[in-house]
Amino acid sequence: MTTRIRKVAVLGAGVMGSGIAAHLANSGVRALLLDIVPPKAAPGEDTSTKAFRNKFALGALANMRKQKPSPIMSEQVFTAIEVGNFDDDLQRISECDWVIEVVKEDLAVKQALFAKVEQHARKDAIISSNTSGMSIVGMTEGRGEAFKKNFLVTHFFNPVRYMKLLELVAGKDTDPAVMKAIHRFGEEVLGKGIVYGKDTTNFIANRIGVYGMMRTIAAMGPAELSIEEVDKIFGPAMGRPKSAVFRTADIVGLDTFVHVSKNCYDTLTQDEEREVFAIPGFLQKMVEKGMLGDKSGGGFYKKDKSSGGKEILALDLKTLEYRQQGKVRFESLGAAREVENVKERVAVVMNGTDKAAKFAEQVTLDVLAYTSRRIPEIADDVVNVDRGVRWGFGWDLGPFEVWDAYGVKKGVARMKELGLKPAKWVEDMLATGRESFYGVEGGKDTYWDIPTKSVKVVPENARTQRVEYLKRGNKKVAGNDSATLWDLGDGATLLEFHTKMNSIDDQIIEMMHTALDETEKNFKGLVIGNDGANFSAGANIVALVWAAKSGQYEDIRKLVTSFQAANQRMRYSPVPVVTAPFNLTLGGGAEVTMGGNAVQASAELYMGLVEVGVGLIPGGGGNMQLLRNVYGAYSTDKDFDPFPFLKKVFLSIGTAKVATSAEEAREAGFLTHADGISANRDFLLSDAKARVLGMADAGFRAPRPSRFRLGGPSGYATIDMMLYDMEMNGQVSAHDRKIGQKLARVLTGGDTSTSALVTEEKLLELEAEAFLSLCGEEKTQDRLTFMIEKGKPLRN
Repeated sequence: MTTRIRKVAVLGAGVMGSGIAAHLANSGVRALLLDIVPPKAAPGEDTSTKAFRNKFALGALANMRKQKPSPIMSEQVFTAIEVGNFDDDLQRISECDWVIEVVKEDLAVKQALFAKVEQHARKDAIISSNTSGMSIVGMTEGRGEAFKKNFLVTHFFNPVRYMKLLELVAGKDTDPAVMKAIHRFGEEVLGKGIVYGKDTTNFIANRIGVYGMMRTIAAMGPAELSIEEVDKIFGPAMGRPKSAVFRTADIVGLDTFVHVSKNCYDTLTQDEEREVFAIPGFLQKMVEKGMLGDKSGGGFYKKDKSSGGKEILALDLKTLEYRQQGKVRFESLGAAREVENVKERVAVVMNGTDKAAKFAEQVTLDVLAYTSRRIPEIADDVVNVDRGVRWGFGWDLGPFEVWDAYGVKKGVARMKELGLKPAKWVEDMLATGRESFYGVEGGKDTYWDIPTKSVKVVPENARTQRVEYLKRGNKKVAGNDSATLWDLGDGATLLEFHTKMNSIDDQIIEMMHTALDETEKNFKGLVIGNDGANFSAGANIVALVWAAKSGQYEDIRKLVTSFQAANQRMRYSPVPVVTAPFNLTLGGGAEVTMGGNAVQASAELYMGLVEVGVGLIPGGGGNMQLLRNVYGAYSTDKDFDPFPFLKKVFLSIGTAKVATSAEEAREAGFLTHADGISANRDFLLSDAKARVLGMADAGFRAPRPSRFRLGGPSGYATIDMMLYDMEMNGQVSAHDRKIGQKLARVLTGGDTSTSALVTEEKLLELEAEAFLSLCGEEKTQDRLTFMIEKGKPLRN
């Protein structure tokens, strides 16, 4: 068996195949994407050309550029994807360490393809199928011993880049070393969460997730609930994604959803709840009419063309006509909105007394009872089931975690009242005195292991690190209401933000100084990161508006200059500082990120200096930091015209550009080429720790401050000319131009010339001055207020 996976062949260039190829390329792995030669040509098309013969794979590349959300992390990933077709290029799979089949779900088609793969693949290559539920026995019929030994199912979820789940299923002949190799590669290189399923229809996530959706659909009629009411109940209030039930079906495609459900109905003849998978009449009719969801422009929901697509209409299931959505108001959901902790929130809804709560309780308990009866049929333990549903369907809590939140004992009693049947092993567990599926022992997460009737440690990669583990180990060094400093072990510290959306406030700034005091005195290096949903969505603008409207400009100046000073101190501290951003990293969050000596970023990073959206420019050093990154080693070089550098930085800040991946953040200059990227978010803190200790142990020395050769008044005039044209053409408002002028004055260095060098301090002074003057503008205050109230930018 191959030990290192460098190149992968993907057979089938449809939605899933192209998504897998794109994500391999995102991860720095070369991909060979093949599909069939088109069966027929368009009039006048030359069938002998490569362009025609590779049409399907080339079409997949073109689609990748257009798809939203984008399957690619950067335009650069295309350099790692080669295309071809099965007739001309199948022998090229001999170059590959892993071959993934992603053709249509038809056993005969798969068997025929595998017969050819066996002739061309290397003997040590791993072979897998991305089937969502076909049997391994059937797919490998007629194949040799070596083929079966290297064969497994690798079931990715769509969209591949964003869905964390990768289900692995072994056949009876699969070599355990093959499973181990793909597990490691999937987790560490592709950043996936790995789950082990059994060779059963639809494996784990789709079996439970689709059962849950079908059970919900069946119960909504008797409960007299509309589709928007069901989606509100089974959305964030119950720890589920906003897309809930019906919106999820629209995104996946109703044809796909029906196919998966029908596959369960057709093959699970022994399932006691088989009838739940039977397709209801209205769903059948919708598919026949081509109402397939997003791909056809309408499913359960549809954009109202007459309102310019602003209003979303909902389907009336009785008439199959679209109508305006009703307002959804339930007391239990209102109460849940106030609860931050997801376990407590789910319990609040399920323990409510109104119609929504009763519906949530009944459907959820039914799904939990069904799930408990599926062990050991679909998986051996609660951990694989919970991870499968969490990572594959975007639930915050898996079924058994939901049950723990509600109370296992209480759940069993209530199930019996409702005529539902939990698995015998759940009652056996309760009989031993254990009252929850999960627990914590010795600082480690534990779970109830069914076969041994004992408690085991939840398995996870040694690189996984969370703030939660530091809390359990009493590793706190210092803290206040907004941030905490933890001892990360081995001489490293971790500064964690924990405000709402991790927005920067005066207490975070205070803790940045405390963190450096402590680390410089007693430790080797500092990491800045957290376990939140986002690294930091920027500065706390509520306090800013209040101060601006009441004329407290001295307080604003103090806040701005102290934030600048904290970021500068991180940069020039005698100990290394590594920042670990992920997801939303905006405004002040981006400034903290660029303030360190190095960045270890999550691959999924949405980073930008977006202050112009609220009528401001960056105030915590962001203008200077981005200049520093973009100029790099050439900031003082006389041979370089500063204007192209300035223009890049000006447009990035002036258009509030947000990079939509760590790769893009690097291209935009928010990260440098020396910064690291972690594919798996679970490893981000330990990777950042390894980086900061590596820097410390290699004799870290703080960098020298940069000086800049900037355009001064002539550079400013050039930019203002551009702004004038934009204002005349109606592309920007007068206030937008004013913000642009303030930004231009900072970036061109104020009253300087290209023969002089501008210091970092001078740029920070110019920045603070511009930031303060904009705070005094009425139109900026209106923008700030609008953002707080409406959550979107105001164009005034």
